Parts: sequence; C-alpha cells; structure tokens
Amino acid sequence: MNLRSVLLAGLALAMVPFSALAAPLPDLGGKKVAVVTENAYPPLQFVDPKTGKPVGWEYDAMNEIAKRLNFKVEYLNTSWDAMIQAVADNQYQIGMTGITINDERKQKVDFSEPYMRSEQFMLVRADEKRFSDAKSFGEIKDGLVGAQPGTTNFYVAVYNLLDGNEQNPRIKLFETFGATIQALKTGDVDVVLTDSTAGKGYVDASGGALKLVGGPLGAEDFGFIFAKGSDLVGPVNAAIEALKADGTFDALTKKWFLDYKLGQ
Repeated sequence: MNLRSVLLAGLALAMVPFSALAAPLPDLGGKKVAVVTENAYPPLQFVDPKTGKPVGWEYDAMNEIAKRLNFKVEYLNTSWDAMIQAVADNQYQIGMTGITINDERKQKVDFSEPYMRSEQFMLVRADEKRFSDAKSFGEIKDGLVGAQPGTTNFYVAVYNLLDGNEQNPRIKLFETFGATIQALKTGDVDVVLTDSTAGKGYVDASGGALKLVGGPLGAEDFGFIFAKGSDLVGPVNAAIEALKADGTFDALTKKWFLDYKLGQ
C-alpha cells in the first residue's frame, strides 16, 4: 500500500481558515505538563533502535505544541490498557498513542480536535497467499487474529473479520501491539489489524517480512486525551489548528511516513 490515502487525509484535516496563522496562541507560562505514551506505535511514537531514544510523529508534534504554547513537557511511559484511566484520574495531563476518538472513550476523557486521520488495514506476513482481504480471510476457518483487548483494532477484528463474538477463539489477545506483531512474524497468528500509520512503520521495519493487504476497513481520527474538564484542551486545540494551517503537520507526515526508514 502507498501512503497516498494517509497524505490526502492529512491534507483534508489541514484545510482550515488562513486566519488561524495570525491568531495569537495562549501562553501557558512555562508550566510543566506530564505527557504519557506507550512508545509502541511507529512511526507515531517508538524507541529508535539506533539511538535507544523515543521518537516519532507525535513527539515532534507535541514538542512543537509545547513550544508554541510555552509549556515544558515531561514525557512518561505506561501500558495502553492503563493509559486512558490514568489520564482520566489526572495522573498525567495528556495522553498520546494514536488514540482513536470515539464516544465510549469520551465518557472517560476529553479529546483534542483530530490531528490525524487513518484507516484500518490487514497486516500479514509477506508470503501469505491464502487470503488478500477481509472476505477471503473470513473463508479460512482456522485463521487467527492477534489484537490488544479494548482497542479499535480488537473491535474491528471481531466485527469486520470474524463473527461478532468477542470470545471467538480465533482472536488471540496480547498485552501490547508489539507483541501482536511478534506473534504475526513467528506464525502464531495470521493477521493483525492496524491503522495505516503504524502498519506502514512495521512494514518498513520488517525487511520484507510483512505487508499490508486489502482495502481500508474503516477510517478513524486520532486525538490527544485529557482528564475531563482539563484547561489544556482549548490551548492544545488552538495549537493543532495553527500547525495544520501553516503546514507543520504536513511536513511531519512527510518526515515520518516518506523520508524516515525505521531501523535503517
């Protein structure tokens, strides 16, 4: 799969009034803000194997947001299954890990405006020939799907690839997204659903071992999360609008999805 759909989606999100360029942004006075992530979702955020440092699209975006709003970022790490509740409990002020905006999560946390739109695809081993899309996968009775419980990928797998039964034994659960990828590589599962952003990162890093197949199974918007009623939502939204308008997000998309090669 090429990145045209991702880039076009990013350009669509960037179409905001030119007046945003001139709008003054709030000044947060150098306050410290704890931002939590999982570091397991390349190229949005991950540990660079060459340097051992956390990097990615979201890091660059958050650093630029912090610069423009005048706050200091303290980056912290936690698991996906703990993140939303921890942010809801105000253990961290912002969460970022390619979090899909949906109504269920809005009951617990506030979301920023979308900063990226992506689509779900099937990630498989490069030598997979038994199926090439959701329909043909459904015809394979013993095909296994790897997923993290409670994620968009899990629910799309259950309801778009399988029979709607969340207890279906054909779906194998893992604690991290990275563990699902490892299980795919070793043949313990046959497909992992991923948005196109993370999927492209893993394909590039696989040295030809993985590929994306089939068409998009649905679009999703990513947003940063905050505790309910957080006074950071408004300023961050203003910064997101400015970064879309002045082309910063487009430049980051080019950097991380076209120019950067994970592990090279």
